[in-house]
Amino acid sequence: MTQPVAASPSIFLTNPRHRRGPYPNRFRATLSREAGARAAAVIRSWSGYAPTPLVSLPKLAADLGVAAISYKDEGGRFGLGSFKALGGAHAVFRLLAGELERRSVRPTDLAALAAGRLADAVADITVTCATDGNHGRSVAWGASLFGARCVIFVHATVSEGRAEAIRRFGAEVIRTTGNYDDSVREAARMAAEKGWFVVFDTSYPGYVDVPRDVMQGYAVMVEEAVAALDRPPTHVFVQGGVGGLAAAVTAELWETYGADAPTVVVVEPLTAACLYESARAGVVTAVGGDLDTLMAGLACGEPSLIAWPILDEGVAAFTAISDATAVDAMRRLADGSTGATIVGGESGVAGLAGLIDLSAHPDRRAAIGLDASSRVLVFGSEGDSDPELYRNLVGRSGDAVRAEAHP
Repeated sequence: MTQPVAASPSIFLTNPRHRRGPYPNRFRATLSREAGARAAAVIRSWSGYAPTPLVSLPKLAADLGVAAISYKDEGGRFGLGSFKALGGAHAVFRLLAGELERRSVRPTDLAALAAGRLADAVADITVTCATDGNHGRSVAWGASLFGARCVIFVHATVSEGRAEAIRRFGAEVIRTTGNYDDSVREAARMAAEKGWFVVFDTSYPGYVDVPRDVMQGYAVMVEEAVAALDRPPTHVFVQGGVGGLAAAVTAELWETYGADAPTVVVVEPLTAACLYESARAGVVTAVGGDLDTLMAGLACGEPSLIAWPILDEGVAAFTAISDATAVDAMRRLADGSTGATIVGGESGVAGLAGLIDLSAHPDRRAAIGLDASSRVLVFGSEGDSDPELYRNLVGRSGDAVRAEAHP
């Protein structure tokens, strides 16, 4: 068995505003199962749709002293390597449908749009976003799927491998200085100047509709996980970032299970823990600096304004971990010591890494009621979306690990 990294730093905070009970009606304008059903109908119509696997990790469950760990492996989602394929492309679809409706006196043929048969009608529309990698890949893929033009902004520390993966879908990639939040501002500035349509996965004052469509797409993944489970989870560990994924997970589970919803723990990098700091302050709080972390998909300093209210009430605890803890989780999945052999990327394993770290702290376990009867759900939100980085961190390529898992 791979040994955990000794004495890796982490921080932990229980949420004093966490509440149980029915899913509040005031959140339904942001995320709801009704809207989720509409998003799912669109996404399931796309070529290549299939539910991603929910994998049991029995050896790790025994090692951590819990009853079960289920890992939702998003590495194969639409061939894009991450759950982001659900959100960005769905938001592009909704944006294009809305623009076509605005231009025409006739209802838009949504099935034709989803199948790419209205490419001529949307060819003059440009969609854009800022990204750490996976969201931009999803937006670029959606634009190519439906026929729109696409420009993606990446910040200084995004690897060239991630940028090239975006270009493969025909998008123009513009590299900016500064961190992720700086690239968001630059993308918004240029979009306003050139008449482009922004498809961000974060929200800010006056910009809520598109991020809501992004998050509603993510809920498809949660619905799949719930359908695959024999028994409801007692605990869920999920990545942070701007909070869109965590809010989608929290809302879908809260609405599904009501007062019996599982205990949700949000996991972030120590260097980009804006949700942790917001929970500590009791108000949306940004963190500054270069946000440098191997968990590039979570290198976000400003919470999404529409995601935060759901997290502020629906999440039981927040924790932030080191890069070394995430790499340890990647290696455990790759060497099969968890009970399954899985390719998990550096951001994708953050939830699992947070569980491993928390399990070593008896006081934190007690604070969230994690014990031998607990059934834990984690979301493996990406595979080796940066193959070169994955090889450097794990010591083998993702293809080699997959070959071992499926000889």
